[in-house]
Amino acid sequence: MRVRVAVVLLVVAFAFYVVTIGWRGALLVADGRPAAVALGVGVLLLPLVGCWAVWREVRFGLATQRLAQELAAAGLLPVDDLPRRPSGRIDRDAAMAAFEDHRHEVERRPEDWAAWYRLATAYDAAGDRRRARAAARRAIALHTAGE
Repeated sequence: MRVRVAVVLLVVAFAFYVVTIGWRGALLVADGRPAAVALGVGVLLLPLVGCWAVWREVRFGLATQRLAQELAAAGLLPVDDLPRRPSGRIDRDAAMAAFEDHRHEVERRPEDWAAWYRLATAYDAAGDRRRARAAARRAIALHTAGE
């Protein structure tokens, strides 16, 4: 629940940014001078790119949440029982062992979205966010194709 509240607060803050920056961009365009108009158009493009990025992230988060809920309902969600360091971070060696297990599962069943999702969680536990997101995107694509 805390994550949802944080996401809502960040989206509200971003909306405030979009309105504020958009207003400034509109004022610059309305100025009429060529340099001000060019700058205003550039300023107006920033919120558009930002909105696209926020929308993409929110969509990704909702899709991964939906997959997690489906796996949890089926009792197939990976259990977070890896040993932790005193700092609370997952022990890297244990995370790598779990990663190998899930990688082999994906190799055996490359079209199984659940296997890709579990691989994504293993990458995340190992601290490899880039690969975790790529595996999660693959899981989402396979799940969507199977619907």
